[in-house]
Amino acid sequence: MGDGSRTPERVLFGAAYYTEYQPNDRLKEDLDLMAEAGFSVIRVGESVWSTWEPEDGRFELDWLQPVLDGAHERRISVVLGTPTYAVPPWLARTYPEITGEDGTGHRMGWGARQEVDYTHAAFRFHAERIIRAVISRYADHPAVIGFQVDNEPGLHLFHNHNVFQRFVDHLRHRYGTVEALNEAWGLVYWSHRLSDWSDLWTPDNNAQPQYDVAWREFQGSLTTEFIGWQADIVREYASSSQFVTTCIAYERPAIDDEQVSRTLDVTSGNAYYDMQDGLLLPDGDRARQLWRTRGVWSLNLTADRMYASKQAPFLVTETNASSIGFPWSNKPAYDGQWRQAGWALVARGAEMIEYWHWHTLHFGAETYWGGVLPHNQRPGRTYREIAQLGAEFAAAGKRVVGLTPQADVAFLYSTPSKWLMEKYPPLAGPDGEAHERAWHEIFDAFYKGAFDAGLQARIVHVPQLLEGTGLEPPQTPAEFARTNPILVAVGIYLTDDRLLRWLGEYAAAGGHLVLGPRTAYADTEGRARTDIAPALLADRAGVWYDEFSNLEYDVPVVGEVLQGAGTHWIDGLVVDGAEVLATYAHPHFAQWPAVTTSTAGDGRITYVGTVPDDALARALFVLISPVPDTWGPLPDSVTVRTAVDRAGRRLHFIHNWSWEPCELTAPSDLLDLLTKTPIGLGDPIRLEPWDVRVISE
Repeated sequence: MGDGSRTPERVLFGAAYYTEYQPNDRLKEDLDLMAEAGFSVIRVGESVWSTWEPEDGRFELDWLQPVLDGAHERRISVVLGTPTYAVPPWLARTYPEITGEDGTGHRMGWGARQEVDYTHAAFRFHAERIIRAVISRYADHPAVIGFQVDNEPGLHLFHNHNVFQRFVDHLRHRYGTVEALNEAWGLVYWSHRLSDWSDLWTPDNNAQPQYDVAWREFQGSLTTEFIGWQADIVREYASSSQFVTTCIAYERPAIDDEQVSRTLDVTSGNAYYDMQDGLLLPDGDRARQLWRTRGVWSLNLTADRMYASKQAPFLVTETNASSIGFPWSNKPAYDGQWRQAGWALVARGAEMIEYWHWHTLHFGAETYWGGVLPHNQRPGRTYREIAQLGAEFAAAGKRVVGLTPQADVAFLYSTPSKWLMEKYPPLAGPDGEAHERAWHEIFDAFYKGAFDAGLQARIVHVPQLLEGTGLEPPQTPAEFARTNPILVAVGIYLTDDRLLRWLGEYAAAGGHLVLGPRTAYADTEGRARTDIAPALLADRAGVWYDEFSNLEYDVPVVGEVLQGAGTHWIDGLVVDGAEVLATYAHPHFAQWPAVTTSTAGDGRITYVGTVPDDALARALFVLISPVPDTWGPLPDSVTVRTAVDRAGRRLHFIHNWSWEPCELTAPSDLLDLLTKTPIGLGDPIRLEPWDVRVISE
């Protein structure tokens, strides 16, 4: 967790706890129940600025003392939050100009949360005052192990006048002159050339992609600056053993999780997922993914994205307690699924599992967002299931903390490309209109293919590849190829020459580079390149294209090994030295290959000219990276995820995601980490329905 002094001795386990939300005084009873369930952490304080400061300048800080004292008595640690994401009415009334605008001159209504322009000086004054009041009061409390600044930042793209003027200043400092901006953005088009900085139009009606590239990057930088500003204030009071983090909701439009995480000691985030049949394997077609994901593969993707933010273990600040979301989506987990999801997250590097939240609220917007306790406040099935997981985390102890997840294949992640495709998507949805998640439609197809092939993934952000993580320097292409023999770069639309040269050198050094639709097509301003596509990589790939097409329906793909279908998109690939692995069974598209491969120096480049369906994507990864047959053929409902602990020993997390029990055969002498039972070579390892086993080598 950042440095070694902050690494916990066991997986932190607990829930967000709001005694101020309880309809009656039951602090002692709540804390006793938490202790009995094996809780070791609670999160407090982040949502109630109006409780901390009910009127301007009048602070009431003592109400939290009994919570912290009671937690400490029971050896429950506390993560203390700053309350800046939920603004009190008196502040909104006193300073109406801090109201966020979701369009120029169009103020958001009050009554929800995060409706405030957090760049505004009046907001910053009061935010700093309440942060200092709360943190200085409790930073030295022995229960407090860390601080969460704000909560789920980046919900809105702010159009306020002062934000826009800061954007203009940002461009002026970046480009120097309007002539340079005109050239960089191609503003000769549709007569958009600027004669003065005051000519720049507001973003509301903008249709220039180059503008949007800069606008979204700027909005992300505002969030990064805001969180970093808070973190610096908190660090004035925090000790070296206390961490500073925020709770990242990864689908927020104005957050770059990799950049925000550079300002923090540890990454934290939400892991919300569909329960019940949403965790069934084998699954059907890829469902639409939003803030709440669906599918075992997508739960793994959530965890891998959290690990990728800092390339380090992470904290889960919010995840399913019971039903999550809205009054019409009540689907609490089947028996066993809480254990499965908790261990699945730990297997990919989670050092804390914290439920949102302790008790189901009796009022407010999230009345039916289920907590560990139901509305009647009596421990039920959810509590019992979660308590079982708490006991298992305690039994596993430090062995499952600080894990490095195994990775068979690396995936390159481009946040700017994702942002641009949200407004200018290359793909169409089922209705023929713009596909709002086009970037992830491309990325997810390949990620799920690797998952279905039994591979484990590592996600790497473009800045980490070129600049390092802030904790570690960047690897050379040859070094990266030795530790990551397969790198998938699909949908990486915005690229500079440095990245493209790096990718080419990676393949030449022995790596297997997998390219796909929309990679290496534009520069970092969003201008289509004049190079032959894929830019600077076509010669090494042995294939190029100058034509592409959207698809109204799936097109069959056939090859000696590769079978399946292409979806959404086809690049009209022209072979220039590559080997054709698969083609389209179609009267027109058959003239172009679907998948090619070519040697490139000591390595290889495989080009996939379409968005593969599940069958094609799985077949691709089975072909290029066969999984060692360590466990023998696995039942379709079983996954094995492997990680290395701090002592260099391998742990296997074996899940059965179905109603049917099954057995595996031990490939060597092993140890059941939870029961401390030895498992001999050839012994059966039985998994009950919705079961998970944690096995040590």
